[in-house]
Amino acid sequence: MSKKVYCVASFKAKEGKEQELIEVLQGLEPQTTREDGCIQYIVTKHFEHPNAMGKSFPIVFNEIWASNEDFELHCQKPYITEFFETHCVNPDGLVADFNVCVYTDEVN
Repeated sequence: MSKKVYCVASFKAKEGKEQELIEVLQGLEPQTTREDGCIQYIVTKHFEHPNAMGKSFPIVFNEIWASNEDFELHCQKPYITEFFETHCVNPDGLVADFNVCVYTDEVN
């Protein structure tokens, strides 16, 4: 097994701020994809599908990192900490709610 890290970071924008939040998140993609260990980093948007009945926030980053160390370095980058501080923690930010989960493919 590899030691890849899979991160699912989902966001619910404040009323009327969804497109603006998508644009801010898309702005993080070019710099992140140049980081060491970044395999995938892409913003996606939820759509209705009859075979997918789960609950989700409407905007999701799907990330794959080569290692936990690479993911940790990413999380500490100033532009990432600034995004979370400005838009998720600050009451004036674009995000109403968010959820960040990480997974590994080492299941044993």
